[in-house]
Amino acid sequence: MGALVDLVWLIPAFPLAGVLILMALGRRLGEPRAGWLATAMMGGSFTATLLVFIGLVGHDGDERAIVVTLFEWVPAGSLAVDIGFLADPLSITMSLFVTGVGALIHLYSIGYMHGDEGFSRFFVYLNLFAFSMLMLVLGDNLLLAFLGWEGVGACSYLLISFWFGDEANASAGKKAFVTNRVGDWGFLVAMFLAFLTFGSLQYGEIFFEIESHGVAAGTASAIVVLLLVGAAGKSAQFPLHIWLPDAMAGPTPVSALIHAATMVTAGVYLLTRMNPVIAEAHGWVPDLIMWVGLGTALMAATIAVAQNDIKKVLAYSTVSQLGFMFVAVGSGAYVAAIFHMVTHAFFKALLFLGAGSVIHGMDGDQDIRRYGGLARLLPLTSMTFVAGWLAIAGVPPFSGFWSKDEILAYAYAENKVLWVLLLATAILTAFYMTRLVLMAFFGPRRWTDETDEQAEADGGERAANSLPRRHPHESPWTMTAPLVLLAGLAVVAGVLNLPFSKDLHFLETWLEPALFGNAAHVPFGGGTKWILAAVAIIGSLLGVSAGAAVYARRRIDPARIEHPFLARAWRIDEIVTAFMGGPGRRAFERTTRFDEQVVDGAVNTTGTLIRRAGTRLRAAQTGFVRSYALGIAIGAVGLLAWFVSRAGF
Repeated sequence: MGALVDLVWLIPAFPLAGVLILMALGRRLGEPRAGWLATAMMGGSFTATLLVFIGLVGHDGDERAIVVTLFEWVPAGSLAVDIGFLADPLSITMSLFVTGVGALIHLYSIGYMHGDEGFSRFFVYLNLFAFSMLMLVLGDNLLLAFLGWEGVGACSYLLISFWFGDEANASAGKKAFVTNRVGDWGFLVAMFLAFLTFGSLQYGEIFFEIESHGVAAGTASAIVVLLLVGAAGKSAQFPLHIWLPDAMAGPTPVSALIHAATMVTAGVYLLTRMNPVIAEAHGWVPDLIMWVGLGTALMAATIAVAQNDIKKVLAYSTVSQLGFMFVAVGSGAYVAAIFHMVTHAFFKALLFLGAGSVIHGMDGDQDIRRYGGLARLLPLTSMTFVAGWLAIAGVPPFSGFWSKDEILAYAYAENKVLWVLLLATAILTAFYMTRLVLMAFFGPRRWTDETDEQAEADGGERAANSLPRRHPHESPWTMTAPLVLLAGLAVVAGVLNLPFSKDLHFLETWLEPALFGNAAHVPFGGGTKWILAAVAIIGSLLGVSAGAAVYARRRIDPARIEHPFLARAWRIDEIVTAFMGGPGRRAFERTTRFDEQVVDGAVNTTGTLIRRAGTRLRAAQTGFVRSYALGIAIGAVGLLAWFVSRAGF
């Protein structure tokens, strides 16, 4: 079994090989072979992850943390960093759904990107993105994780702005890149402080130092707060969430890859990985993580209620669900955070890919106000989308119910106000997802096909002219097969950590060695859990019923709910844009002038003075030996006089 764990280096090697092959031969391979090659590389990576997982299962729980070092990377005095991979329950759990869901997204992309002139280039970026994410989660030290962290940031820029001919797409890519740089600053400074404190960047050595000698609470707090800044950037938490909704400018498979299984989960992974440092921090630090998550979750849920772009609804949903995970991390419920991360990867990837299938069938139209009645024409897409809807809405027995209910239970144990607000967020989630499903797949058609049959039934030629002309059709099998597989996972993934018995806490038992005893436990018995579960179910059904009352039965005018303030995302983006384009821009210009005139001016002035002094001293270099001999003689006499004066003669 140990030999299987030693294969951990193969997990990132497969997508890296795909990148190199496609860069060399991608144009020659063309469509669809370039896509199939990239998908095969992700399939190979998933297979390697399964083998490593089997190898880890063969070890005892305390021995499930194995480092495989390839070579020394940075030998710089006391700073020694290796290219090493940490195979433990947390990293392998992450790798399983990153490679598994990633492979399905690659397969889906073969059909979705059909006919695109950048087909081969797109799959280069996808493989590179997967490689970077795997380096992030498998690296055995902070610097290697930071390499992957920066890699996914760069790839997100390339993928979001893939169709860069449209200025909006190019701007969205730049916005994601710049916003993430703010978070990267936090990670970078946290890394510096960790090295200054522990003398190492390797997780194992940091955790050993904490266990052996401890760490000052102030220092641990500073490291965690800086890591929270980095995590907020990658995982789109307030106020650094503004990049993620605009990331919808990229192709839909990119949205699924970034928002479901990879980049946005990096922040949650990083905080969970550093749980021993969080345990040593002041009590207000995990509270800060928790309340940032709650505020983000509630804010994003209210915004999603009023969005009309199908991908924007799902984007704000992602921001909200990540907030749930941050609440879990702040509550010490690391298992619940990872549990929800896994289930979210399945149902959110399903929802995004389902949205892509709808957009594909609706000729690129993303406005749900121009949908309706698609369930009959896109049966496979609609059925799988409904499975994703029920999962994210928290309806049992779908997976989202089990993971979200676990986070709610920990929130109740932590703070009753926190629990009420988080429950309200869950109800809003069920409401806006019901709105999306009803407007897209059910109700009257708000479009007309080429024969104008529906338009004629609704009022003849005048109605036909007022409705957009569409011809919805089901997607090819390369797009629908991943939907079916993800729908199945969205239904059954809850079995990973069922609450009925300790024997059914499979994920908790598996992750325990990576949490070093820092995971919180619910302090109340089964009776309270059952009551909380019942309240959560009632809340989910209430959200679904409210959505049906508004958007199916029309008992309330939707305009009363879809407030313009919510549609404009609380105007946060507008405020940031106004600041950056006004006072912020002027401040940056003044900083630039200060740099040019003061900093560069001081450096340039020093250089000028030295150059002028050198020019004048150069005149003393005559080239005549007698001049140099005279200078030596004068110097000798001067030295003799100095020694005589010092001797006191």
